Amino acid sequence: MPAKDEPARRRYEKLVDRLESLMRAALKPEYEGYYGQLILGADDLAEMGEFKDVRRAAREAGRRLGWNTTTRLIGERLFLLDEREAPEEIERLAGDTAAVAIDRARQESHRPLG
Repeated sequence: MPAKDEPARRRYEKLVDRLESLMRAALKPEYEGYYGQLILGADDLAEMGEFKDVRRAAREAGRRLGWNTTTRLIGERLFLLDEREAPEEIERLAGDTAAVAIDRARQESHRPLG
């Protein structure tokens, strides 16, 4: 790699490290590394640099974490998702957690405002 590309390579590596850290921090310990997701807003993306570089760095960070990383741009947000199939017990736990959250939201929506 030519010497003039060294600063760009270092910036890219720092971006990968930063994204890996954010992705790792967003994991729920009870899911044992599965169901990873991170959502980057417009301000995050503008701060991180070129969009194509952010997506590439996100996929690299995901590989480091063992993710099957998919990136999706929706509006001004970039979604980073782990699309691996989770083991049955983790899938069941996540489903139970989602059901409890939905039940709670439904109950709260039926409460009279006071």
